[in-house]
Amino acid sequence: MSGPLRVEASAPATVANLGPGFDILGLALSQPADRVVAAFAETPGVHIAEITGDDGRLTREPAKNTAGVAAAYVLRQLGKTDVGVQLTVHKGLPLASGMGSSAASAVAGAMAVNALLGEPLRREELLAASIEGEAAVSGRHADNVAPALFGGIVLVGGLTPDLIYPLPVPDNLYLATVTPAIAVPTAEARAVLPQQVPLGTVVRQTAGVALLITALHRGDIALLGRAAEQDVIVEPARAHLMRGLPEVRAAAAAAGAAGTIISGAGPTLLSFCAGADVADRVAAAMRGVYAEIGLGARAQVAHVLTGGASWRAI
Repeated sequence: MSGPLRVEASAPATVANLGPGFDILGLALSQPADRVVAAFAETPGVHIAEITGDDGRLTREPAKNTAGVAAAYVLRQLGKTDVGVQLTVHKGLPLASGMGSSAASAVAGAMAVNALLGEPLRREELLAASIEGEAAVSGRHADNVAPALFGGIVLVGGLTPDLIYPLPVPDNLYLATVTPAIAVPTAEARAVLPQQVPLGTVVRQTAGVALLITALHRGDIALLGRAAEQDVIVEPARAHLMRGLPEVRAAAAAAGAAGTIISGAGPTLLSFCAGADVADRVAAAMRGVYAEIGLGARAQVAHVLTGGASWRAI
């Protein structure tokens, strides 16, 4: 059970909820990504040597860092509590952005340690460790972890691999994202959600999820965009946290977007686009809205990453 002396794992940004699919739908983006480098250490346990790209905001205490927690879980799974592992975490994802930052680090941490030990665990067996890492800071849910680990678009029916269902990815689907220079912590975004919802509202939300999944199976990007905007529970509760949401949605539609949603807990906004050229125009339009209101923002174009997290020897 030994592998390379040093490995680097990469886990992608993800978009959770996809509109009405709160906590049950997610997709993996081709960019950006977090990277975790793992090497053997002289003393047992997990050690975090360095974190880059976080402006000093993340802890290097392994028991409180998502990559560290996931890595330690893998060692326990394998009964390797006498093994020492040193991690270096490179954050490519902005924190508190709604792009699955904590999930990406957790997945990369779990995969890096497993690869360092010669890949004794199958990819499916890394799900539990990844969820454990995510739970350390963002709660026990898999709508970011599952697409980061497995790639593609997934339906999350629970916390075990047999309850993660891959969904079709429409041809020519591109995603334009814009992340304003503000943070919306997941805990804050969850705190504003209603605890009780009228039955009629639940029915409309359920219909939106069903329509979205129908659109994926049909490969219909226009229908996908319309369905994704049919969130009548979560978005109305969170909209006041998303500065510029109505203006961005209008600008994106004018530039050709099929639909625009809050990515995860926000503040990143995401538009579904039919083609790379459309996505480029939409990304520019969305960034322009924030420029007009005097708020810095980063816009990107991506496609759905079907392969999920990966690793390489270095």
